Amino acid sequence: MVKIKEVLMKDIKSILQNADSVLIGAGAGLSTSSGFTYSGERFKKYFADFEKKYGFHDMYSGGFTAFESLEENWAYWSRQIYLNRFVKAPLPVYEKLLELVKDKNYFVLTTNVDHCFQKAGFDKSRLFYTQGDYGLWQCSQPCHKKTYDNQLFVEKMIKEQGFVIQDDGSLELPENGFEGIKMTVPSELVPLCPVCRKPMTMNLRCDDTFVEDEGWKRAAGRYEDFLNKNKEGRIVFLELGVGGNTPGIIKYPFWNMTYANPQATYICINKGEAAVPREIEKQSICVNNDIYETLADLR
Repeated sequence: MVKIKEVLMKDIKSILQNADSVLIGAGAGLSTSSGFTYSGERFKKYFADFEKKYGFHDMYSGGFTAFESLEENWAYWSRQIYLNRFVKAPLPVYEKLLELVKDKNYFVLTTNVDHCFQKAGFDKSRLFYTQGDYGLWQCSQPCHKKTYDNQLFVEKMIKEQGFVIQDDGSLELPENGFEGIKMTVPSELVPLCPVCRKPMTMNLRCDDTFVEDEGWKRAAGRYEDFLNKNKEGRIVFLELGVGGNTPGIIKYPFWNMTYANPQATYICINKGEAAVPREIEKQSICVNNDIYETLADLR
């Protein structure tokens, strides 16, 4: 087994080195590999009070909970935003990925909303976040097509609940634990739309109210330009941690574009979910292993 793995890593490295371009497709599994887990110990450390009151056991489920008030809603969401958008990932998965492609003609298409690519140093002009950004708010109606940076407001909400933001940006409980934590934020911090005064909401694609602002449209245009210039050459479609929730955004298009281009290579790294259609099997490499471990092997 070790011998097969070594040959496989050598093959992947050679393919990447000889590629004309690399299109990275990143899903939730990539951030999970970096330590951004939505359940377990990380969830309990920061959301034990919400878990006790509402009975959900992960951050994803919490995002669909009907809280008693807007003040409580934003206490929950400010924690989730801060932890998954403004705190550095525990493991340097994204940094290892950047080392692999930084000298290549690359572009990133991702359904992740945590901006780990930018935090790791990826070129902002080579990123397309299709599903939104934890760091942005929009009108819940929405009455206009604009988004708003939320970092300063989120940090205020976090501090008002009693959390301590360390010098390195990490988040800690006060000395008396959850006894010193509030489950609400002050009413004056509840974000309202500056135009219609309706409540603001997250800029996350969950229904037809998602705002595709000017920044989103420019990124979509850059992605289209990249494909138009590179999809016919020796392009590598590098899919990382993409599951079955939204396969129509990354997985299926990658399969189709690989099938349409005999020079293309499809590489899928996804623990427990690495698979490929028979039609492109000879153009593909699947690694059923943790992404962090695999990228470390490639280096």
